[in-house]
Amino acid sequence: MLKLGASLLTVGGSSALIAACGGGGGGSAGFGPLPAPAPAPNPPAPEPAVSKRSSFALAVMPDTQFYARYATAAESDQYDKRFGSAPFAAQTKWIAANAKALHIPFTIHLGDVVDQVGKPDQWKVADAAMKVLEDAKLPYSVLAGNHDVLNDVDYGVDPVNGTDAARNLAAEPYLQWFGTERAKKQATFGARDTSGFHEYHVFEAQGQKFMVLSLSWRVSDAGIAWARQVIAKNPTLPVILVNHQLLNIAPDGTSPLETDYGKMLWEKLIRDNDQIFMTLNGHHHGAAHLTKTNDFGHKVEEMVVDYQMAYQGGNGLMRLYEFDLTNKQIKVLSFSPWVPQKPAATLNAFDQAVLTTPNEAFTIEMDFAQRFAGFNKGFAAGEATVEQSLVEQAKALILANYKDPEATVQRPAADAEDYPKVANTLAHWRFIGGTVNQPVLPGTVIADVTGTNPLRRDALNQSVIRNAADSDIIWTDDRHRLSAAPGSVRFLNTNRNEPPRMSYFLTDAAAPINAHTLDQGYTVEAFVKIDKAWTSDNHKWMNIMTRDGLSGKLPGFLGDAEAPPMLFAISSLREVQWEVVPSPAGTPRAKTNWSGEVIADRWVHIAIVNDPVSHDTTMYVEGAPVLRNAAAAQGLASVSATSQWVVGGGSWNGARADGFFGHIGEVRVVAAALAPSQWLTARRVG
Repeated sequence: MLKLGASLLTVGGSSALIAACGGGGGGSAGFGPLPAPAPAPNPPAPEPAVSKRSSFALAVMPDTQFYARYATAAESDQYDKRFGSAPFAAQTKWIAANAKALHIPFTIHLGDVVDQVGKPDQWKVADAAMKVLEDAKLPYSVLAGNHDVLNDVDYGVDPVNGTDAARNLAAEPYLQWFGTERAKKQATFGARDTSGFHEYHVFEAQGQKFMVLSLSWRVSDAGIAWARQVIAKNPTLPVILVNHQLLNIAPDGTSPLETDYGKMLWEKLIRDNDQIFMTLNGHHHGAAHLTKTNDFGHKVEEMVVDYQMAYQGGNGLMRLYEFDLTNKQIKVLSFSPWVPQKPAATLNAFDQAVLTTPNEAFTIEMDFAQRFAGFNKGFAAGEATVEQSLVEQAKALILANYKDPEATVQRPAADAEDYPKVANTLAHWRFIGGTVNQPVLPGTVIADVTGTNPLRRDALNQSVIRNAADSDIIWTDDRHRLSAAPGSVRFLNTNRNEPPRMSYFLTDAAAPINAHTLDQGYTVEAFVKIDKAWTSDNHKWMNIMTRDGLSGKLPGFLGDAEAPPMLFAISSLREVQWEVVPSPAGTPRAKTNWSGEVIADRWVHIAIVNDPVSHDTTMYVEGAPVLRNAAAAQGLASVSATSQWVVGGGSWNGARADGFFGHIGEVRVVAAALAPSQWLTARRVG
């Protein structure tokens, strides 16, 4: 998993939470000029008029970290509890069941096997899932991602001490669970380097041999030297280079973006090794493809794919790469073997078994014999025995008894009142009413639709805040397409660093909502848009809304005593955080819901719904329930009856902190668990 950036993009026609990092790829890595990228691949080509072909397929498993984490008892086994099955095991079982029919000789894992390296239960989930392939005698390669190593140091911060050369090898869980002895049991195993982190395999398909060279997180110079030796000792083999990180995705969510680490690998390993014709990596959330030209004038196809920030931590999505040697093509299928297994009652518009966008389903034209002629003049297609494209066969298998749920068409509001009015509304703040692009002056009142709990913009430079100005909040006519409110406010010039600069709204000290604990369930909704200039350094943990007070003053509380009892915030990874101290006395710790990463400069609707019976809390972003939800969290603790609610700002240790940067359109707090048909994104009845 990467540490910066995000994106909320459309996959296969429906919105899904998938992040695309905008950091780490710009500028020169200091290695001199790079060859100009070749054009992007074309969409899938029509099926050639060939009765039979020489063809095989590789299965590729992107980051499985959340599959391993949320299938454990420590995380309430969220997959089995809700769906009766889990995506990690579903992937390997599907491969085992279909490897023979689909001519799959090998499987590639892209790293981040687990989410938390120090949690043995997560390694047990991964162990059991990968053992399915071992029991079926189906070889695979695996590598350690940044979540699989004890010391995750970013290359841009320290290109030396984060590598395999600086690790205590005896202490690394990855080497204990997926060590050399286990790798040796693979029929395709070639060798590992002395660190045990990097490995290569040689598989045979259609009468030809290929190498898969897998380099774990942050390879050292010694590891690169080992990799070069491995290639040199196998001078006729086409090589697929696998890393956890190499290629990134631009902020638009679709275009490829080179990373400094990827540029380093290009200079030190790829560009002068003609045998490397293809690279695969995960880490950066989403998918992209870049074609580069090496020193021999030949194409190198670089691809990144990682679905962990999609619905349900990836929803079981993986890939099949078909090598059609007869028709000189590599065909790419992105699909989920898990989605068709889910109970029908759990399915929603985010459950797509096959992805069809150009970045997910495409064809790479490749004359294999010509591409490999410089090092293997005898390369040729095998006997043409495959009746139909393996990608098309796989697609038919996946969709045989499954049809994607139809997406509900949501229409924009007809007018400012075109939304469901619901009972038990405690406050509904609509940030409208001023002149567009003019300041929301200090003291300005934001009306509460209920008439009970208005907000006011606080005076400038309260608490530790400095340098705030009237124009730091302005009126706009910008809004989420499903919000009935005809505008929003934009928070500008916010900076969390010393001295902090921010502006915000808060309830009156005597507002009734200040004392409310919402013990019988609740729904909190907000329309927000993170500013396109957001950076982690300046804006991490910025608050959409909070309640004042110190959690340490609550009876029996254990945790961050300086924290407020409610944090509705945006994390350093641009995740939505809903963290609350439940209301009953003696509750020991706060409980937290987390979204995936969301893209800046795009409106999102967030709904947090607390069930009145179980008190389980579910967060929804753009209508999709997130994976990481909290169980048994009753109500919202209030430190005192005068603890004010704050919109656009937060607090830490009693001082103002972490102001919002971007737009806020509407916020509604309801003392009841609402169904989606009652949310602000729905339309009025009658």
